[in-house]
Amino acid sequence: MPVKGDAPVLPGARAIARHVRISPNKARRVINLVRGLPAKEALTVLQFAPQAASEQVYKVLASAIANAENNERLDPDALLVSEAFVDEGPTLKRFRPRAQGRAYRIRKRTCHITIAVEAVQVNRPAKKAPAKKAAKAAEPKAESQTSTEGAE
Repeated sequence: MPVKGDAPVLPGARAIARHVRISPNKARRVINLVRGLPAKEALTVLQFAPQAASEQVYKVLASAIANAENNERLDPDALLVSEAFVDEGPTLKRFRPRAQGRAYRIRKRTCHITIAVEAVQVNRPAKKAPAKKAAKAAEPKAESQTSTEGAE
């Protein structure tokens, strides 16, 4: 049976925002948009998302990226949102006066937002392209040398 410590640990970082004054359900709607996306793309999605919770999630994701860059020395372009979830925080209970001496309870919900990013391999075809050009450039030179040798 595999144990948690058996799996290879990928380098990454995380950030947590606690006691955020947003309902957990509303924050989860936004978190579901970015889970599994590349970090830079997730920031762009959050920047233009119309939900109010997207601002808080954006800040947490930016913090996770900064943690990975500064603490773990990872390339921010090679980061992926590997884990993102919202837990329920403490609920602030308030009362609203109503008619005939009654009081209705108001629940001001809070949440804890956690985002983890991890480094992934980035395929860079730009490095492969010059090698192919060098190989193609070497072939015509070889042909020109053989054609001059045959002419002699």
